[in-house]
Amino acid sequence: MGIKGFLIYLLTSFSAAILTAFVLSNHKHNSLPHFTLQQSNGFPDTYITSVRVWPKLELNWKSVLAAIIGFLGSAFGTVGGVGAGGIFVPMLNLIVGFDPKSAAALSKCMIMGASASSVWYNLRVPHPTREVPMIDYDLALLFQPMLMLGITIGVALSIIFPYWLITVLVIVLFTGTSSRSFFKGIEMWKQETIQFMMQMEDRAALSNSNDQVIMDGDYKPLLPREDKSSWEILRFNIRWKRILVLVLVWVAFLLLQAFETYVAVCSPGYWVLNILQIPAALSVYLYEAIKLYRECKNRKLCGNTETVCEASIDWSVLHLLLCAFCGILGGTVGGLLGSGGGFILGPLLLEIGVIPQVASATATFVMMFSSSLSVVEFYFLNRFPIPYALYLMSVSVMAGFWGQYLVRKMVVVLKRASLIAFILSAVIFSSAMIMGIIGVEKSISMIKQQEYMGFLSFCDE
Repeated sequence: MGIKGFLIYLLTSFSAAILTAFVLSNHKHNSLPHFTLQQSNGFPDTYITSVRVWPKLELNWKSVLAAIIGFLGSAFGTVGGVGAGGIFVPMLNLIVGFDPKSAAALSKCMIMGASASSVWYNLRVPHPTREVPMIDYDLALLFQPMLMLGITIGVALSIIFPYWLITVLVIVLFTGTSSRSFFKGIEMWKQETIQFMMQMEDRAALSNSNDQVIMDGDYKPLLPREDKSSWEILRFNIRWKRILVLVLVWVAFLLLQAFETYVAVCSPGYWVLNILQIPAALSVYLYEAIKLYRECKNRKLCGNTETVCEASIDWSVLHLLLCAFCGILGGTVGGLLGSGGGFILGPLLLEIGVIPQVASATATFVMMFSSSLSVVEFYFLNRFPIPYALYLMSVSVMAGFWGQYLVRKMVVVLKRASLIAFILSAVIFSSAMIMGIIGVEKSISMIKQQEYMGFLSFCDE
């Protein structure tokens, strides 16, 4: 199965990189550098001591270039179902001049703006093949709690892991997921070509039967869809009860992580607040997992071959456990690398058989919750300048909407949904190249300066 291969790749590469780090950091050091650990409890901004640098918002080549890169990154990133944080953070740090922590915080603002506008667009368009919402709320309820739990784990690991190890994980994991998305796109392209040829043959046979010629090549199906207004589509696509559950999970994580800022790191209260995140995530996951399992079992008993949700896999106990593990692992990688999990969730949804349009809409929907949680935390911690945040968010909001609009129009005209898979692959690969090059350069600099390259202590301040 695709999900098993995807899981094996993530787990193997993750474990191999950590094992290598343990071996290389096994030698003794007389003294360790002192690090000030300031947890954001959402996504890690780079845990390296740095002075806060906030350039003034001015109309110059830096702000214009940031807007252009932000627009393109947000447009293609949201279409692919990823946040493009691997592009935004280096751009804000190297071009605009923000310090790494502020660049990471502003990046989350851009991701939130782009994902929110993309969700608004997806709520106003119909599903391409079925009479169901464009966003798969079942998959969102299944993956979002585990992703958020994994992000908390990833944030903790980001304090411990050395910088070079994070760079290795960026290169290995992002290159692997982009490759799988690319080959998945090729597979979809071939299937679309076969379907297109079969439709052409059917039309030719229909036109030649009984010596009748169809003057208009675009024939309508026997049961045409009922035309709906934008307002009717919006009402149909919104599922208030499920959105409320996701909001409650969001609020629970926000409150628990907000309380963490008032307790000392590694104190009993700190660990209690962290452990409480586990039942908050598991309760929603187990509810949705049991629902999918029972519905899938009942349909099999009735001889119904229709899938329970957009995923084409059978919701057995094994597959549900694999999805939970992939969600936690994806969130851990996202929290560790500061990507938010979209770089893992997007390819994963394609692996389990979700069509590209729904995979993009669902991944963006989940990403809106995780990025907004991070933005709220960063705001209370005063991690980003409000004027620059509003400027970049306005750019990403427009990019998210128009990116979805233009690409979806191309998909309809060309009849190639595989374009979304290729865009997803390109964004992940670009992020891997940019973050990898910067990470390698930084690691080489640390080696030359003979800085400590091993694991750090979590509780020492």
